[in-house]
Amino acid sequence: MGHTVQKDMQLRSTDDALVLVTGATGHLGGYSVSRLLDEGYRVRVSVREAGQRDEVLDRVRQAGTNPDGRIEFRTAALSADEGWAEAVDGARYVLHHASPFPFTPPKDDDEVIRPARDGALRVLRAARETGVRRVVLTSSYAAVGYTVKPDGRYSEADWTNVDDDIPAYHRSKTLAERAAWDHVRDNGGVELSVVNPTGIFGPLLGARVSASTGLVQAFLQGTMPVVPRMYFGVVDVRDVVDLHLRAMLHPDAAGERFIGVGGPSISFLDMAKMLARHLPSLADRVPARELSDEEVREAAKTEPALREAAALRGQIPVISNDKARTILGWRPRPVETTITETADSLVKLGLITA
Repeated sequence: MGHTVQKDMQLRSTDDALVLVTGATGHLGGYSVSRLLDEGYRVRVSVREAGQRDEVLDRVRQAGTNPDGRIEFRTAALSADEGWAEAVDGARYVLHHASPFPFTPPKDDDEVIRPARDGALRVLRAARETGVRRVVLTSSYAAVGYTVKPDGRYSEADWTNVDDDIPAYHRSKTLAERAAWDHVRDNGGVELSVVNPTGIFGPLLGARVSASTGLVQAFLQGTMPVVPRMYFGVVDVRDVVDLHLRAMLHPDAAGERFIGVGGPSISFLDMAKMLARHLPSLADRVPARELSDEEVREAAKTEPALREAAALRGQIPVISNDKARTILGWRPRPVETTITETADSLVKLGLITA
């Protein structure tokens, strides 16, 4: 079947449509709320507890957006049914970003898997029952490319094998996305589109660092003198938001998943070199040596954080964003721009100490 290509999609709301955003306290969620408001949408945000409202509003203002009475809040948690019907009621679209991301491996994988999978299903059930037109689920490249392929080429046709020895987060994103597709196939009633971003970088909207932006911070602080030989995809948070809006609105995005990656994969050492060029006064802090694959394998036996690098065995993945570009007209900014602007925001916010 053919797809309609729209390079210059109309992303602005023409009729004051309401969008529910989950996970708005996160790096991606804050930018999503800001962009939706800037595009003329009314926004409803689900929060786990009422105290998170101010955190969301602060992020939106940090992005340069005035909420101006067009944002409202409902309380709902991924782990419970209560509140989701009220959260989605009257919404035309849902951007479901919320999913646990542990900074350290959990004692039990289900601590991460259950809220990710069950939360996605709760949102989809409520959306179906209240007449939401489309849900855009934020999955991850973790659900696509963490089962090594001999040719190293990955697209939306690929899936991570959850039976492999992979971190709990990767398993959670894969199982949650699989469950979401199964639910829509079996029940219908709501359109589903999925975005699978690689590592999300880009300027921060506050002092809380994400796993990805925390990596840039660690490099500039000098706390990682050596790095594993590991290659990964990079995408800018602002471009991920743009991809979500396109997936939300394009008629051909229903029933499709879209990888979000800004360009060719880079290594940790590549990123260090970008940072050293951009901030020469901090160049002596960034990593200058790469661990060999054998050193990584040995270290991974006692250091869980290196399991992923060991499993990927130094492969340079070729990650395709052709589908998002061709169908949705998506145009991400260059990877080096994303990395350097992440660094600039860390410095501006005083998160890099002298």
